[in-house]
Amino acid sequence: MQRLYDFIRRHPTGVDSFWAVFLLGLSGVSIVAGQYGGGREAALAVPVTLGLCTVVALRRRAPEKMLLLAVAMGLVQLAVDVRPGIADFALLVITYTVATVGERWASRLALACSLVAAGISQLRWPEGAQEHWAQAVFVVIVMTVPFVLAWVLGDSMRTRRAYFDQLEERAARLEREREAQSKVAVAAERARIARELHDVVAHNVSVMVVQADGAAYVMDAAPDQARQALETISSTGRQALAEMRRLLGVLRTGDAPESGEYVPQPDVGQIEDLIEQVRQTGLAVDFKVEGTARPLPSGVELTAYRIVQEALTNTRKHGGPDAGASVRLVYFDDGLGLLVEDDGRGAAHELYEDGGADGAGHGMIGMRERVGMVGGTLDAGPRPGGGFRISALLPLKPGH
Repeated sequence: MQRLYDFIRRHPTGVDSFWAVFLLGLSGVSIVAGQYGGGREAALAVPVTLGLCTVVALRRRAPEKMLLLAVAMGLVQLAVDVRPGIADFALLVITYTVATVGERWASRLALACSLVAAGISQLRWPEGAQEHWAQAVFVVIVMTVPFVLAWVLGDSMRTRRAYFDQLEERAARLEREREAQSKVAVAAERARIARELHDVVAHNVSVMVVQADGAAYVMDAAPDQARQALETISSTGRQALAEMRRLLGVLRTGDAPESGEYVPQPDVGQIEDLIEQVRQTGLAVDFKVEGTARPLPSGVELTAYRIVQEALTNTRKHGGPDAGASVRLVYFDDGLGLLVEDDGRGAAHELYEDGGADGAGHGMIGMRERVGMVGGTLDAGPRPGGGFRISALLPLKPGH
């Protein structure tokens, strides 16, 4: 049965043609049986019947044109005195069709013709009317009702199809929006992981390079210092690997966990350890905390840690051999303030101009993105009198 339904849906014109041939056969039988008498009326009924059967065959391929053809056949019947017959069932079919799938003007025309067709038929062939006028009116109403019902049913089908089309379009739009949101979320997660990897690699590798250079320089003259530098390189490398495992673990959600421990996400409490590690590389750092320390949102704590980490890494890269730095954390009632300054040469202008938009200052771009994600503000640039300054204000609640 399902195959039959599928065939009917795939071949609508073929199905309509079958019913047109069936209607033509019935009409032919009625003509031969003498419904139209003989002679001229029977001869004129043949082309009218063929035209109305054509309306049924092509009703879904060209509904508006078939409606006009049906109206034309009705006018021909009135003009040449061919009384209504079985073939006029096509008028009922085309009325339903244009009300369902036709243009609005065609639907209105079909309704108008449905309302007046029975009355005109009674006036044209009064011998078919009843003796009393009330009986004639009753006949007109009875003949009109099927056409009106066909039009109402077709218009209801049109409304229902439009409703389902809207539902399908809405579902498709929601699916596209969901896919777009998924892509945005994936891009944001990739950007976050890229920032984390940059911070981990840039800071830890920078420390390891500085310590390695120092160890090579004092290897013969001060073996104890060289040994200490190698220990710092080892601990820094292990810390970098642990942080990278944590980041890669995010990408491997659902896979079997790797052996080894994952370090927790950095927070404000680890800034002092970070500064101590930087001091071991030979960079003098002054660290102060103002205000009353209190728990902060995890996003704010991670952002603060990464800003200090990136700022001190840039000081080692661009500040020169004798540079010193200072870090200030200020707890406000509604946020956390950061101020990182150094007295070195300062970074090249293109690294911070327009947020490092030229592609050279990836760390600056990462800092601005981190601060923007928590709704904060960041200022970076050369300090009056030499050196470089980075200041940030991180609110306790994300901005809108």
